[in-house]
Amino acid sequence: MSTINSIKAIQVLDSRGLPTVSCKVILSCGIEASAIVPSGASTGTKEALELRDGGSAFMGKGVTKAVNNINNFINPLLKNLNPQDQKLIDHKLIDLDGTDDKSNIGANAILAVSLAISHVAAKKKNIPLHKHFRDVYSDITRLSVESSLPMPMLNILNGGEHADNNIDIQEFMIIPSNASNFSEAMRWSSEIYWNLKNILKNKSLSTAVGDEGGFAPNLKSNEEALTLILDAIKQSGLVPGKDIFLALDCASSEFFDGRKYNLKGEDRSLSPSEFVSYLEELVEKYPIISIEDGMDENDFDGWKELTDKIGHKCQLVGDDLFVTNKNIFKTGIEQGLANSILIKFNQIGTITETIETIHLANSNNYKSIISHRSGETEDTTISDLAIGLGAGQIKTGAPCRSDRVAKYNRILWIEEENNNFSFPE
Repeated sequence: MSTINSIKAIQVLDSRGLPTVSCKVILSCGIEASAIVPSGASTGTKEALELRDGGSAFMGKGVTKAVNNINNFINPLLKNLNPQDQKLIDHKLIDLDGTDDKSNIGANAILAVSLAISHVAAKKKNIPLHKHFRDVYSDITRLSVESSLPMPMLNILNGGEHADNNIDIQEFMIIPSNASNFSEAMRWSSEIYWNLKNILKNKSLSTAVGDEGGFAPNLKSNEEALTLILDAIKQSGLVPGKDIFLALDCASSEFFDGRKYNLKGEDRSLSPSEFVSYLEELVEKYPIISIEDGMDENDFDGWKELTDKIGHKCQLVGDDLFVTNKNIFKTGIEQGLANSILIKFNQIGTITETIETIHLANSNNYKSIISHRSGETEDTTISDLAIGLGAGQIKTGAPCRSDRVAKYNRILWIEEENNNFSFPE
């Protein structure tokens, strides 16, 4: 049996030029694999802790403490273990940290190792990572899952914390729901993206991009953003509400002050009930089929009202609300909040816990959306995770910037090599 021989971490850079953790695992047989951890800008307060150094280097954003924790503590802990036992390894990491939010060792340190272990285990079995994730799901849940290609959700216009503009809603996404396969979905989406760029140029609006590759112009309102995207869809020869649908990530915790939802770009302050009505009106007026973080992460009454009012006709996604934490998610399910969950493995810290949360969603008829972070890297693990676990949806930015496109390109190759995989209808 080939076992873990060494684990080594270094500090590398993410798509914002900020430090993050990269980890390499080498087995006794010489096989090695590595992974890199992403980082978020708009984060939930209950997320597992991303350990940063403080001080002056990298403006306090260095991750040498997390790196040292891997090299000095995790490396000897996991030496000689079987890399195929993901659950055992992940629980050893959790126990080593000993905190609920992984603030001792750092969620970024723990996740880097957990991801690299999954990569090296797949290489040792000589199978693609997505097939390995399917096996790990079965090992953890004792149930099988059917792999499938995901529907992409592409953030083509950025606002909020992802851009330096005046748009309050953080993400305006397109969903190419009527595409016959993933390749066609990407072609349609790229054409819409470029037509949107031309529309913005013709209106003398900025075509600079935000953190996730979407355009980031200053606009008069959130509705103007939606109208521009509809124009781009039509110019691409596609039909809004038939070929292409829209999705929003409000990231509303960023503009909720505890009493009011403050849309500064529109000079409006709305009560929770008024903001629910605002979102309801947008769904009625535009072909919006998914809204993420429609209410603040602690506005449970608002979430319940939103779910009761439009949950039957719109996917309502909890991101900051659930932070990929199965215990928090379980409480939300019991309270009837949202109907879908965003999955970001750096919010919780291990592959095992991520899979357990997805399993909880599957068991309660909640949809799962595998997601990137705004601070990304060339690492494409989420592509394999989405496919291997048959999540059905992936959210990983605009068809722009290599850190985003790498994920789509990985899926295109998997589609090419697995023509038996289904694509959502």
